[in-house]
Formats: sequence, structure tokens, C-alpha cells
Amino acid sequence: MKPETRKNNKLLPTARQLRQEMTPQERKLWYLFLRDYSVKVYKQRIIGSFIVDFYCHAAKLAIELDGMQHYTEQGLAYDMERSAILAGRGITVLRFTNKEIDQDFCTVCKTINRTIQERMCLPADGSLH
Repeated sequence: MKPETRKNNKLLPTARQLRQEMTPQERKLWYLFLRDYSVKVYKQRIIGSFIVDFYCHAAKLAIELDGMQHYTEQGLAYDMERSAILAGRGITVLRFTNKEIDQDFCTVCKTINRTIQERMCLPADGSLH
């Protein structure tokens, strides 16, 4: 099994709960953009020992929405380490603040769309020729 598809099944109850209890910003992004996006996007997806807010496997893209807890020293350090581990699996992490979702939703959607389209045009090894 590929490393990015291995998951910690102990996280399944937590992922299910997070799917049911999405934040208002997650709900907005999911229902107004990602749910019907032309490429499959999953919500609250387990990747290894992490649960990412949204994941597009075809583009190897994780989309994270960050609330206030992410801006503490501990939160920033954890997010950096987590992003580095995901990058080691070939996964890019896009981060948006809740404020961006609330106040600049169109730009967030355009950024996600552009990133997915660009990443899907990369060769399988992720290199540019």
C-alpha cells in the first residue's frame, strides 16, 4: 500500500465526528465549492496519523482551514511539522484562515481551483520537465 493511503484506523471515530461537526467555514467551503467540484475531494480525510480538513487525492492536495488555535506558538510548530511530513509524502498543504473563508471566499476558491489544476498537470513523479 502506498504511504499516503496508509491510515491510522484508530482515528476513524474522530474523523467521522469531525465530518458531522464541521465548523461554519468548513461547511461553507464544502457545500458551496468542494462537494460538487469536478475532481473528487474528501472531507476530514485520514492520511497516516493525521486528519486533514479536505483532501484531493488526484492532485495530492490537502486543504486546511485554520482557526485561532493554529496561531499559538505550539499550533504553528505543529502545523509546520505536519506540513513537512505530508510534503514528504508528495502532498502539498494549502492553508486558509477562517477569516479568509468569511471575507474573501471567491479568492480562496480560485486559489484551490488553480492549485488543483496545476498539480494535476505535473508528471507522476511530481517533477517539472
